Amino acid sequence: MSPSLQAPARSKSHHEPKTVAQESDDQPSMAAILARAGATAAASGSLPKSTGRRRRNAVIVAAATGTGQAMPQEGALERPAWSGETPLSRLVGALIAFKPLYSLMKLASREVIIRTAEKWNIPWREMTKKVLESDVYEVFERIRDPKLVYPDYYLSPFHAYDEGNLSWLAAAEAEPATMSIAKRAIPEATSIEEASQIVRGSWLNTIEEHHQKYSGNCEINDILDIGCSVGVSTRYLAEKFPSAQAVGLDLSPYFLAVAAQKEEKLSRQNPIRWVHANGEATGLPSDSFDLVSLAYVCHECPARAITVLVKEAFRVLRPGGTIALTDNSPKSKVLQELSPVLFTLMKSTEPFLDEYYMLDLEETMRQVGFANVCSILTDPRHRTVTATVPY
Repeated sequence: MSPSLQAPARSKSHHEPKTVAQESDDQPSMAAILARAGATAAASGSLPKSTGRRRRNAVIVAAATGTGQAMPQEGALERPAWSGETPLSRLVGALIAFKPLYSLMKLASREVIIRTAEKWNIPWREMTKKVLESDVYEVFERIRDPKLVYPDYYLSPFHAYDEGNLSWLAAAEAEPATMSIAKRAIPEATSIEEASQIVRGSWLNTIEEHHQKYSGNCEINDILDIGCSVGVSTRYLAEKFPSAQAVGLDLSPYFLAVAAQKEEKLSRQNPIRWVHANGEATGLPSDSFDLVSLAYVCHECPARAITVLVKEAFRVLRPGGTIALTDNSPKSKVLQELSPVLFTLMKSTEPFLDEYYMLDLEETMRQVGFANVCSILTDPRHRTVTATVPY
């Protein structure tokens, strides 16, 4: 018997982000939003008792090929003023560290995310209920590696879930949240489908163009999607490169179960293989992939983990292979100009965001050994960083 939507089984994953900043068009006052969250918390009894360094290379800005969308704009700063070690960032950190206020922020974040999604006609609750009432629990038992040891940082709460990505509710809500990300990135899109095609199309075109330019005629036959979540990015990669064998790898067996269950219902020339493993130590053979993708993964990780993820990608890629990391862009004008309400709520659910924005990702990739490192603003909020394993 499946758990109810209201009380999912307790149970985190490198996976695609669902930040408040990406998902909300609403900018109510902090007082109003926390008051609503406080009322919800009081009713449920859930409130606790009182007790840059400048980058060397400029970011190249590119619009999605053939979409007719306006060019994404860079902000005036290297990273948002609300990130890193700035006074504003420290103030927000102090607010989040106050546990009663943090609990209110967490509830407020969920309210903003779900309300905004439903305003855009994303059937959030219906999609979530469909997953929770399915046979996904049987798939979970087949796909889970009970011997897998989770990194300490992965066991921390984030994305407004106490269990992070190690929960059925997080897994069930992942796809509608991902749909919201695209619409928030392309607000002028007339539908969720159009927004998704623009965001994903620009990302995929960037990968393809980089590989064609720098791979030395190396074909993409094997793809590894690290932090694949419920498989949205993996399916896009498989459809873009249909002759390739795609592998989706994630730390969360809950997300993988949802991904695998959906894949079973699809007809594909090369079915996607799902692997429950740590992206920092995949256990996969060296020199075995032509493309490694990390889509919306790095901002969920401490800097030390990002470095190890990049090293592991370098190890499993063949010479001429391409790495592609897409995530929030520190240079995004939109993100730099977020309202105090939104960036405070966002930081309350993203514990490693400051480390991500402070890390020189491009230089990290060079130090690992990658060549031809290119950073492109592929939509108004996100960059795609690509690089090549030299021959």
